[in-house]
Amino acid sequence: MKNAWDWIGSNILKHKIAILIFLAVATVGLIYTAIQIQLSYELAKILPKSDSRFQLYENFKKKYGEDGNVMVIGLDNPDLFTPKEFDAWKNLSEQIKQQSGIKNILSLPNLPEVYIDSLDKKFKTRTIWDASLPTTQARLDSLKSKLGKLPIFTNFLYTDNYRVHLLLITFDQKTINDKGRITLVKKIKQLGDEYRLKTKREIHYSGMPFIRTEYTSQVTKELMIFLGLAILVTSLILLFFFRSIKVVFFALVVIIIGILASLATIVLLGFKITLLSGLIPPLIVVIGIPNVIFLLNKYHETYIQTQDKLFSLKESASKVGRTLFLANLTTSIGFGVFSFTGSGLLVEFGIVASLNVMITFVLSLLLIPIFFSFQAPPQAKDLAHFESKRVNTFLLRVENWVFFHRKYIYTTVVVLLIISVNGLLKIKAIGFIVDDLPRENAIYTDLKFIEKHFHGIIPFEISVDAQTPGKALSPEILSKIKRTEKLMTQYPEFTSGLSILTATKYLYQVYRGGDPKYYVLPGIDELNKLKDFQSSLSGKSNLFAGFIDKDRQHTRISYQMADAGTVRTKELYTILQPKIDSIFRTDPETGEILAKDNPKAYQADVTGNSVINSFNTEYLQTNLIESTITAIVLICLLMAFLFRSWKMVIISTLPSLIPLIITAGIMGYFDIALKPSTILIFSIAFGISSDGTIYFLTRYKEEWLKHEMNVKKAVQITIQKTGVSMFYTAMILFFGFFIFTASTFKGTQALGILVSITLLMAMICNLILLPAFLMGLNKNEINSIIEEEI
Repeated sequence: MKNAWDWIGSNILKHKIAILIFLAVATVGLIYTAIQIQLSYELAKILPKSDSRFQLYENFKKKYGEDGNVMVIGLDNPDLFTPKEFDAWKNLSEQIKQQSGIKNILSLPNLPEVYIDSLDKKFKTRTIWDASLPTTQARLDSLKSKLGKLPIFTNFLYTDNYRVHLLLITFDQKTINDKGRITLVKKIKQLGDEYRLKTKREIHYSGMPFIRTEYTSQVTKELMIFLGLAILVTSLILLFFFRSIKVVFFALVVIIIGILASLATIVLLGFKITLLSGLIPPLIVVIGIPNVIFLLNKYHETYIQTQDKLFSLKESASKVGRTLFLANLTTSIGFGVFSFTGSGLLVEFGIVASLNVMITFVLSLLLIPIFFSFQAPPQAKDLAHFESKRVNTFLLRVENWVFFHRKYIYTTVVVLLIISVNGLLKIKAIGFIVDDLPRENAIYTDLKFIEKHFHGIIPFEISVDAQTPGKALSPEILSKIKRTEKLMTQYPEFTSGLSILTATKYLYQVYRGGDPKYYVLPGIDELNKLKDFQSSLSGKSNLFAGFIDKDRQHTRISYQMADAGTVRTKELYTILQPKIDSIFRTDPETGEILAKDNPKAYQADVTGNSVINSFNTEYLQTNLIESTITAIVLICLLMAFLFRSWKMVIISTLPSLIPLIITAGIMGYFDIALKPSTILIFSIAFGISSDGTIYFLTRYKEEWLKHEMNVKKAVQITIQKTGVSMFYTAMILFFGFFIFTASTFKGTQALGILVSITLLMAMICNLILLPAFLMGLNKNEINSIIEEEI
């Protein structure tokens, strides 16, 4: 393997012109491909397609459309039933209704009411408010009185004291999952803000289309900022360390091509940018710069010894090249394990990230030696970074600790691990729809406003299969829906249900003259009398539309719920599904609960956006934990292959594993929940942390052979030489990830803080604990390790 890397080092410089031409042409192709990149506007499909819960939800959406397609505008206005205020609210409703992409709106001014045509003896619909007549106080008082007799809308569209009102905006199916949603939400907000300025009334925006749009918009905007900050911060640190504009410039060339390659990879693989894959360009910046640092430091170090520029560049490419290959391979494994999760979101992220870590390594290996082969040999000022007093003082202290205070090192590590394990046991696994947002963010405060007055806006659905066409409207099914809705009232997280039962009760109320006491499920005889009237409602007037399929076999019971968190939602699912099963699968004749596959048993399944989000989070947590374990196992196997020693596997793994345990402890003590954004930390950080171990061990092996198997001398020189690069790299990684703390999202902040801390601790472990371990090995064990050629 050594000869192969010598050959690579020689041929990079030998064929540098051809390589530059090839890379220049390839870069043009990357630019052309990268500009074709598209954002994903669909909800991330996290559960695998084979998952029965995913299939149930997809089938539900095929029958009824997207359940999370309603945007909500909330208004707290005790004076709405005055002409000026009412007309302003009515105008807002009409302006929004005129926008392209709106399927329907529902608000007080356009509220539908059903009446009986006395001539045709049919149900017909009309708006409760006749907009062709002038708005007067007398008419508004009459409207308010009429609303008091319509329990179907009370606490659904307005509170029972008529103070808080909702405007419900239903997006069409095409708009909800494409970029038109972004434009439409912006236009609705613009109209809402104009209303607010005109009336001096605060309004509150919510609903899944709004939350998705605003969340995506804010995250996308931040990712662009973070990309710029990553480039700026790493450039400034490089400039501070190397005091050379050309070093910064050449490093940026490598990184920019790496970023283009990552974007082009997404396009070529047929993917779109998601919130997760949007992290890849900033990660490429942070992860790619250390390649440049190690190549340059080895070049400068060899040049000091030989004063031969070309030989030094060749040595840098061959000696550091193989080390960087292994280091980047471990990082690539840390990302690559996500591609085995079965989740589309994570698979895309894992494939693109792991490929582009290696692509950026290849770019660094090719371009840095070539670029500097055209430059003049390093001058004294270019080599001054080796003489940094602060860095050298720190490394001398490290050396002293390793040689004379190993017991204190081991004791400190053991104490930290005990404390950290105690914190680790305190970690909670929970996620919310908007839990990453600060409490003062408008998305969060508006959601809480809606939850306070109307329980919530997150869809919770019950899909019912009556097994036989035409049976969904039977008295038996309606009775079971009634029992289900009674069950659901026991749980304060839910709104009142909307279903064919709701429509039936309202029609019966109208049929009986409008008295609210008849807003009930009628008996079988009365239901039969309603049949002819029900069939008279069709098209948009049909109150059953959207709640029953054309064969009248499948129906739904729709609820909205509060953002109760994944733990509570899963708990509700676990409690409710068996109870709903017992309602729909009970034989009315025998009282026996029928088996699920019994043809006489009706099927009722809990699904909806809230439930799927809970399943998604649970699936992500499980798979990300498994991915982290897989990454650790794969990297351990790599170490076992390289060193052929079980002691060496332990020695090389612990400096990367200990920081993860300490980080988990910090999460427990500071109540940072385990969720998708924080679980990512562990597999990513472990892969990057392992780089430092490889840097140290490969240099240690080289020095051990050079100094006649003198362990102490080899450790000393490795700390002093590789320690400089490891220190610079750690600073780049620390500040590179720390920029994410500038995010307004708590998950991104946690990612930045925790990865930064983990990587800093990993550097300390690799510079202090790892050499302490090596000093504790006997000569025979060292021999067995060194024999394996890296």
